[in-house]
Amino acid sequence: MDERFQSYNIEMAAVTGADFWKPYGSAPAATPAPPGAPAGMGPDLLEYRPPRDLANPRLRTLAAALGPAYVRVSGTWANSTYFADTDHPPATPPEGFKGVLTRDQWRGVVDFANATDARIVSSFAISPGTRDADGQWTPEQAQRWLDYTRSVGGEIAAAEFMNEPNAAAMGGAPEGYDAAAYGRDFQAFKAFIDKADPNMTILGPGSVGEAPTGFGSGTENLGELLGAAGAISSADMLAAAGPGVDGFSYRHYNAGSQRCASMGLPLTNPGEALSADFLNRTGETRAYYAGLRDRFEPGKPMWLTEVADAACGGNPWAGTFLDSFRYADQLGLLAREGVQVVMHNTLESSDYSLLDENDLTPKPTYWTALLWHRLMGSTVLDPGVPADNGLRVYAHCQPDTPGGVTLLAINTDRDHRHTLTLPDQAQRYTLTADPLDSKTVKLNGTVLELGPGDSLPELTGTPTEAGQIDLDPATITFLTTPGAGHTACE
Repeated sequence: MDERFQSYNIEMAAVTGADFWKPYGSAPAATPAPPGAPAGMGPDLLEYRPPRDLANPRLRTLAAALGPAYVRVSGTWANSTYFADTDHPPATPPEGFKGVLTRDQWRGVVDFANATDARIVSSFAISPGTRDADGQWTPEQAQRWLDYTRSVGGEIAAAEFMNEPNAAAMGGAPEGYDAAAYGRDFQAFKAFIDKADPNMTILGPGSVGEAPTGFGSGTENLGELLGAAGAISSADMLAAAGPGVDGFSYRHYNAGSQRCASMGLPLTNPGEALSADFLNRTGETRAYYAGLRDRFEPGKPMWLTEVADAACGGNPWAGTFLDSFRYADQLGLLAREGVQVVMHNTLESSDYSLLDENDLTPKPTYWTALLWHRLMGSTVLDPGVPADNGLRVYAHCQPDTPGGVTLLAINTDRDHRHTLTLPDQAQRYTLTADPLDSKTVKLNGTVLELGPGDSLPELTGTPTEAGQIDLDPATITFLTTPGAGHTACE
């Protein structure tokens, strides 16, 4: 898989400052949704956040520890964001746009990426302000943005034409936008990129919510959620656009969050967070979009460009150890199934983020991400362990250790131990929390936390002899075997 397999999002809304998912417990809003909000979003779903300081030393330290990675700066808000290529940006968005991205803000993204070994992934504005008198998409804004990016030492490594085109009615597209319109737009976009930036990886379509389970639960249900305008079928869009992507991209959320219950999204609860039904939705969505890939873009690598526990900012328990099981299992399962890149939403905003959005302290999912990054290499192996109810095992080559192997063993059983038999000595790294919905996580019994000057703690394993080992209930364990001598890992 790609060396930047484990990646993350920083929403365009966080870069420009915008109304984003309101924290649980905030006071009800008394005013209508702001003009920059996606269509259909009521005032009680969103709350204003100022632009994120991407030069924050803690943010950069923690992001750099996950590098190399991709940082995707996109999201629904990006569809309607105006790039102000001037030293004096407008105070309000021009007609046809809902937000403004300044030079300073975008230079901050470029500087962040360069400082953290992250390559930028994004999407382009497609709202009415980008279109000519006949409603055709024009690349004027896109060209200015690309030119400025290069002028400050940056590069957009990969991009989708727009964010979630199958939900165009919510995403700021012109009224009546349909599959034929997407096909025309995508062809114009591809012709533009082929000339303006031929090294850019074109991703698409970047759809969401069409799989039979999880968020959206199918195109018809997603259409109901979006109102009378409905949703656009990805199959219809791909047929209209024709082949042309370098990577087939899609989104996945295991459910809708409690925050968006009023929208009618399928929900979940903490008791289901470790269940097979909940965890298996990741594979079911991948299989659905892999079928579309095979039909319309055969052989193209798959990118999951946005994923978290639940849409609309995540559930209240997304910042606890409970969500680490979903995150670790998704990485293992998607790597095994050949997905090349997985971008967690988000690095630093809302409940589903890896870092607390207020003080940027790591959440349990961040520590899980850091262990994955350090212990799981880019070559995926067969773990040799049959599927078992409550035990999920994945195997990779150990990075920077010729012949070494790492096993990831996830015991999702809350009540019972499981066992593994190791053929070799290993170093053991076990993550635990008590209770499971704790915001604090322990590695081999020691609480993980930042040290002086935001230094990262040593992630030290416990020596473990070959033979049978026990995996306690509701634990996540990495086992490194440097002396395995696996020929695929030489």
